[in-house]
Amino acid sequence: MKDLLRKRVLVTGGAGFVGSHLCDRLLKQGNDVICVDNFFTGRKANIAHLAGDPFFEVIRHDVCLPLYVEVDEIYNLACPASPVHYQHDPVQTTKTSVHGAINMLGLAKRTGARILQASTSEVYGDPEIHPQPESYWGRVNPIGRRSCYDEGKRCAETLFFDYRRQYGLPIKVARIFNTYGPRMHPQDGRVVSNFIMQALSGEPITLYGNGQQTRSFCYVDDLVDGLMRLMASPEEVTGPINLGNPNEFTIRELAERVLAQTDSVSEVCFEPLPEDDPRQRRPDVSQAQKMLHWNAETELVDGLPKTIRYFRDLISDGDFKGLGSENSK
Repeated sequence: MKDLLRKRVLVTGGAGFVGSHLCDRLLKQGNDVICVDNFFTGRKANIAHLAGDPFFEVIRHDVCLPLYVEVDEIYNLACPASPVHYQHDPVQTTKTSVHGAINMLGLAKRTGARILQASTSEVYGDPEIHPQPESYWGRVNPIGRRSCYDEGKRCAETLFFDYRRQYGLPIKVARIFNTYGPRMHPQDGRVVSNFIMQALSGEPITLYGNGQQTRSFCYVDDLVDGLMRLMASPEEVTGPINLGNPNEFTIRELAERVLAQTDSVSEVCFEPLPEDDPRQRRPDVSQAQKMLHWNAETELVDGLPKTIRYFRDLISDGDFKGLGSENSK
């Protein structure tokens, strides 16, 4: 009888950094989980520990193609999320956001599933308003190197709300701010993973611009909790809702914390700022607090050591190939 009550939950991008943690939590909650990934940035190592779970299934699949399964809920996380990866094949990145959204929305429409879109703080671009509320429409360069990701996610949000207006689909949209933690890809080029890998390898810590850009860092466990709370919220709560830690740090401050916590002798070097790099990034989370009763509980001082430990073990095992080239995200 218990098995009949299990929800069938689909997680696209389920072998990725955030997706694999989400699969863990959904299984612990007693769900039947289908992980879909094309393994472009997802890693089998992230989900290897789930291989023996009878309620966990993996499908190698690209969301740019239709998928035919029977599910009750869909978390659409599929898309490269770091500049190194999404700029590697920008056309495919846009297709993943747009075609992937269309295919997953079509699946939700056919099955009657509730569907959540993992959007991003990048929809705000280089913001003129600080912190960024959901009502802010953003300042995005539609033809820049980052636009394949920024505009792809913006179009996905459009599709989600049009499917709700046109078909009455039960949708949820989360705008995810900088997230870090174990299982980050060692070559993703994001600032936390770059700094830790450089510090542990004794390589120079690369700061872009003057290092005074600000970011807010949310630990992955907190983010997953927010995603699940949003999915479980009343149907009228559609979002978009910001999910992130509102505590703000300069990139230089982050570098100093990583150096201190790794006991690294790496020097700091400076490079020109990448095109369209946001100067400030901090979420207004008042809607998440009000609608989801959610707050990011883990501070950087607590989450950073866990992340460093993961990368230290990764290096010890030799399970990486090198570093990315940008650390702005």
